[in-house]
Amino acid sequence: MFTNEVTSMEQHGFIQDMLDVKVLILFVMAKLSYPVTLQTIYELCYQDDKLSYFDVSVAVPQMVQSGHLQQLPDDTYVITDKGREHEEITCDAIAYPVMQRALMAVQRYNTRIQRKGLIETKIEQEETGDYLATKRRAAMRSFKAAPEVLSAWMDERKLTAAELSRQTGIDAGILRKIMTGRETAVSTRNLMTLARYFGLSMQELIDAFSGQ
Repeated sequence: MFTNEVTSMEQHGFIQDMLDVKVLILFVMAKLSYPVTLQTIYELCYQDDKLSYFDVSVAVPQMVQSGHLQQLPDDTYVITDKGREHEEITCDAIAYPVMQRALMAVQRYNTRIQRKGLIETKIEQEETGDYLATKRRAAMRSFKAAPEVLSAWMDERKLTAAELSRQTGIDAGILRKIMTGRETAVSTRNLMTLARYFGLSMQELIDAFSGQ
């Protein structure tokens, strides 16, 4: 009987109006570890036959305007603190099968981007005419002012690297390297985590770390 009820729910679709679209987008964005394009948001949210690209293209700008999402300069999007707060309240309204499919889609995406960010493949043609594929760690964006800025923020809050690591989940060794200037390259995931912790938008954090 329960199976029949679930099947019936799925056939009718979870998406009934724009509010349902926004609730699903918030759920997906809250689980993402990286900024994403509008197209990616649609692909990750497309777990219900009633969802259309038009729905997402209308909802996302409205959610930026309402402060639930933030649009970055490269036209990718991240969730804001306001969006996370609302997602915690509204996620229970999503049909369980839709939620599970969306969660699995996001997890696959996070894993794929993480691997892509760590390893970069370069294909070169040798003098013999053969092609050689080499793999190396991809470079992360470098921020010249990150050591000074991060150290100042931590001093203001009387934080050690160990304590900031405990509160954010960022490896303490990485934090120490950034603070001392031994490492000025910061991953997108760590940027997002630090921005949330210090109450900044991604763009504000990037500007500060870039010395602007």
